[in-house]
Amino acid sequence: MSDKKIESSQDQTSSQRYDRLTELFERSGLLSNAAEIHGLLTGMVAGGASIEGEQWLLLLSDLINDGQSLPPAVRETIKELAAESCASLHDPDLGFQLELPSDHAPLQERLQALTAWVQSFLVGFGVNQTNLAGLSEDLREAIDDMVEIAKLDLEVDDDEEAERAYFEIMEYLRISAMLCFNELGKNANTECKTNKTLH
Repeated sequence: MSDKKIESSQDQTSSQRYDRLTELFERSGLLSNAAEIHGLLTGMVAGGASIEGEQWLLLLSDLINDGQSLPPAVRETIKELAAESCASLHDPDLGFQLELPSDHAPLQERLQALTAWVQSFLVGFGVNQTNLAGLSEDLREAIDDMVEIAKLDLEVDDDEEAERAYFEIMEYLRISAMLCFNELGKNANTECKTNKTLH
């Protein structure tokens, strides 16, 4: 397996992957980190955008690279990340996870990434879903909650209560993304495979 692939080996933790993805994106001149790009991808896929063909990649480059074409290594990595996200959203064992810094990173850094993830999710979601009237009540409520989470004040004390709140919000966003995908994205992405996921 080439080291350009993002399929994780047994010894690769999700935090190492987050750092490696962010480093690749920075090195390639993108202004978005791994949390933002993963949030954007997840919002697009969960909102009903198909990741078949190249159209979604063109749209993504508009959003993260001022419409400039993405470097080949970034394109491949993002395609793999999109396929993995789609597969994990399909996962009957609820294996979908947000792409965020390590649990050992400072809480402030994790909160910034979490807020960036949800802000980007809402942008990606809005690409296909501009009218919320047709959504189920549960999903409308989840999207409203996401909008509020996206405005969170990041100045928090690094204590046990703030830590617990962070994990509760992260879990809520994880479940909400899966709810969104099950209602809107599943039919647009029936080709996603569930036999190859990252950890």
